[in-house]
Amino acid sequence: MCIKAVLFDLDGTLLPMDQDVFVKTYFKGVAAKLAPRGYEPKALIDAIWAGTMQMIKNDGSCTNEDAFWKCFASIYGEKALADIVLFERFYEENFDAVQTVCGYDPQAAETVEAFKKAGLCVALATNPIFPAIATEKRIRWAGLKPEDFAFYTTYENSKYCKPNLRYYEALLKKLDVAPGECLMVGNDVGDDMVAAELGMQVFLLTDCLINKTDKAVSDFPNGSFGELREFAERLM
Repeated sequence: MCIKAVLFDLDGTLLPMDQDVFVKTYFKGVAAKLAPRGYEPKALIDAIWAGTMQMIKNDGSCTNEDAFWKCFASIYGEKALADIVLFERFYEENFDAVQTVCGYDPQAAETVEAFKKAGLCVALATNPIFPAIATEKRIRWAGLKPEDFAFYTTYENSKYCKPNLRYYEALLKKLDVAPGECLMVGNDVGDDMVAAELGMQVFLLTDCLINKTDKAVSDFPNGSFGELREFAERLM
């Protein structure tokens, strides 16, 4: 079966980064923004992690956005929801500073454009734990534009997270493609290569590899952007 669509992960795939450094820098910025409101940094970071875990465990009964803020309110009280605007302001005014710890690879945009010119539907399958504004900014850091993608997942429009297979099923339904007609490209063995369990084609981009369970990389088609393009051409 020939592929009709390509799903790209973002962090560590289209946007090179050391995930641990990215997370630490992100948390430092959020904590600084919220400190004037009386949020103690460590407690705030713990609360954000708790909310993130609720999104990852989301069973589809609400959006990831709702799952996060329900958890946050359970920790700080309903009154804390008034501070959502401060988080939004952080993304608007301060989040771009985090770009300094990310890399840049022009092959990312070149590959997306090549696939689109080949007639493929290209979507962004980034783990939807961030709001749209943060996702759109990271897309631009990678040298791309939000409109380059037929769809991109955010915490507002998603009810599941990776590695839940329902996350991928929802994307396939949204794009109206069968699993065998879709190629998932990512750098995380656990979060991205799981798509193969649905019958999707997969490709492991190894430049910023994440392999927490030490699976054999050779179990998956893998390599750089150049090798990805050769692999996709064979599938087309």
